[in-house]
Amino acid sequence: MIKINEYFNGNVKSMAIITHEGKATVGVMLPGNYEFGTSSEEKMEIIEGEMLVSIPGQEKKTYCKGQYFIVPANIKFNVEILRDTAYICYYK
Repeated sequence: MIKINEYFNGNVKSMAIITHEGKATVGVMLPGNYEFGTSSEEKMEIIEGEMLVSIPGQEKKTYCKGQYFIVPANIKFNVEILRDTAYICYYK
């Protein structure tokens, strides 16, 4: 069964799946600024589009298609989306 998640008035949607790396979500984000919280380490890989990512203690950086970043557990981080963006997020 596929579980669908919806956030920020429908501007962010994801589907939970199980991959060879374990639990993951595949999703899309429409343009906007979003804050997320983590409970475990996450690997976010950009499938299409780009994200400007702000993680506490790190320099703000833009990630594009084919790139990924690691988000530590138990923090809040921000992303700015300028155009429709698709991603896959792997949970540790």
